[in-house]
Amino acid sequence: MIIVLRQGTVQKEIDQLCNVITSMSSVTINPVIGTDLTILGLIGDTSRIDPTQIESFHCVERIMHVAEPYKKANRSFHPDDTVVDVGNAKVGGKKLTMIAGPCSVESEEQICAIAESVRISGASILRGGAFKPRTSPYAFQGLKYEGLELLKEARAKTGLPIVSEIMSPFDIDRFLSDVDCIQVGARNMQNFDLLRQLGKVDKPILLKRGLSATIEEWLMSAEYIMAGGNEKVILCERGIRTFETYTRNTLDISAVPVIKRLSHLPILVDPSHGTGKRWMVSPLAKAAVAAGADGVMIEVHNDPQRALCDGQQSITPDTFDGVMKEIRLIAQAVGREV
Repeated sequence: MIIVLRQGTVQKEIDQLCNVITSMSSVTINPVIGTDLTILGLIGDTSRIDPTQIESFHCVERIMHVAEPYKKANRSFHPDDTVVDVGNAKVGGKKLTMIAGPCSVESEEQICAIAESVRISGASILRGGAFKPRTSPYAFQGLKYEGLELLKEARAKTGLPIVSEIMSPFDIDRFLSDVDCIQVGARNMQNFDLLRQLGKVDKPILLKRGLSATIEEWLMSAEYIMAGGNEKVILCERGIRTFETYTRNTLDISAVPVIKRLSHLPILVDPSHGTGKRWMVSPLAKAAVAAGADGVMIEVHNDPQRALCDGQQSITPDTFDGVMKEIRLIAQAVGREV
């Protein structure tokens, strides 16, 4: 349930209304005070709340019932777009966020060189995999904790905040101290024990869409994190599994305007995993920006042919620089900045 308040409602009136609501039912009340609108979002069993009594308060403009199971991630509960701080970068708002870096951290020389190159081209966040969930147990699994240390070296040299994927709840403390944003990969989107633990931390979470997840399932995973108290959630569309086999996944560009309509959370697009083909990264990155995404996440490697992971979908630093120039033109056309 959402209670929309009249403009000019003072805090004393809000407190009186909240006291009456909690006397009727043990719901959680989330006040959202915007520039033009103030609402109270009620989460829990609202069946005992008498709408006529609530409407009798002068400060109440109207009452709305929310049918969707996700509440905190719902735009109805939070009309204004959310902007999440990741180190010295912001995700959401008018400025686009460009995240770039290798699929896997391989060496200090590799990650630092790529970081410096993408920074010069305009990236604001560095990505790099330290723990790599692979389909084959024989494939390169990442440098693990050594990879995190190398990412920190790259951050120290370039000033770029870092995002890396977590695999286990047992590593949360380490990620809290080492990275600026914790990524939950597609395979862990419905790892609810992990999501619950991440809901207790004060750190931005980049939540990738699951391999075959519906948009509602994706938002419900975000709800798990937000229900625990951590509302610093960033969504990332990275393609879903369909009957098509030409591309690695089917990049769902339509998810961008859908998320913008349903949720206030910022959304990024990962065209690298979405296609699995480096020559498709540029056109789909531009399409994502044109569709309204808040940024793009691109895999960049200095020597893709020798990459230990996902070289076929990684672009070179020079190619990334060209993509950035084209994205700036698209961003200007849709009223965004890079």
